[in-house]
Amino acid sequence: MNKSILLFNNQKGGIMGLTAKRTGGKMFDPLSQGLHHAICYAVYDLGTQYQERFDKHIRKVLIAWEIPGERSDIEKDGREVSLPRAISKQYTNSLHEKAQLRKDLESWRGKAFTEIELEGFDLTKLLGANCMIQVIHKKKDDKVYANVANIVSLPKGVDKRNPENELKYFSFEEEGANIPEATPEWIATIIKASTEWGYLTGERPLPEEAPPVDDGIGPVDDSDIPF
Repeated sequence: MNKSILLFNNQKGGIMGLTAKRTGGKMFDPLSQGLHHAICYAVYDLGTQYQERFDKHIRKVLIAWEIPGERSDIEKDGREVSLPRAISKQYTNSLHEKAQLRKDLESWRGKAFTEIELEGFDLTKLLGANCMIQVIHKKKDDKVYANVANIVSLPKGVDKRNPENELKYFSFEEEGANIPEATPEWIATIIKASTEWGYLTGERPLPEEAPPVDDGIGPVDDSDIPF
């Protein structure tokens, strides 16, 4: 298989590799608006997704956080347990100066990326990292969704917390078509709609050359995602 099809664009400002509707069950109200202490517990490579609205193929990534200050009672292993609520955000997988991923990561870090880091930042470094997330509500089709508006570093004097959820990570380069167990169904559905998934599973023929992938910089709105 031509690995160039599965790798991220090796361009300055991009990233090489990976170096938020419940279906059934109980429905929950959206997370409350405001600032929340959050811990990153999942990073998913969503692959190359076709954006019909803009007629572009864009490489996407999803980052998820748990919010220990807001909790839900979940049935797990035959018993009810209290677990932190979660929220996630999808990004174009790019560290271009205009990319939302770069803006959020630099705000989270509290410092700008170096030129060397811009050549390839390992997103697994986010797993277990603490931050503060600003949540806002947006109404769409008579439903209210919680959205990640801003991410900042943890204030001085606030103790870091360990994640309560098992850390989850998926990358086509490392896992192939093996989506981790316990991946939410809606995330798995997005992954399976990707170009990479089609190639790996044989659902679509492998082209002689990799299809062009847009860096997503332009009129793409990464924030309007229901969680």
